[in-house]
Amino acid sequence: MVPGGHCGRAAGFLLKEASAADLADAVRSVARGDALLSPDLTRRLITEFCRLEPRDHADDTARVHTLTARESEVLVLIARGLSNGEIASTLVVSEETVKTHVGRILGKLQLRDRTQAAIYAYESRLVRPKD
Repeated sequence: MVPGGHCGRAAGFLLKEASAADLADAVRSVARGDALLSPDLTRRLITEFCRLEPRDHADDTARVHTLTARESEVLVLIARGLSNGEIASTLVVSEETVKTHVGRILGKLQLRDRTQAAIYAYESRLVRPKD
């Protein structure tokens, strides 16, 4: 998915098996300014990433402890592939509150985007892949 005005950079990725409803939801999400990575694709990406050579997670573990309990909850939900709207619904907060948490998570963990945040959650062992 490539919205206009984004210099040809993709704002989201769906698998070709995505339903029409998933595609419509994705378009709305990207139109709101969210980035999107389908949950199935996130799981595949994480599974493949976890097969790579292990590395020292001491720094990851130290940085994850700088997050508040709520920020940790949001990070886990990002790693599970939920959109800001879905996270807001799950936590019974506004989307703006979720966006604030996401921004703080990215800043504290020195990450660029939600995809890096999802990977970080797995690398730091905050979330474990389900087989």
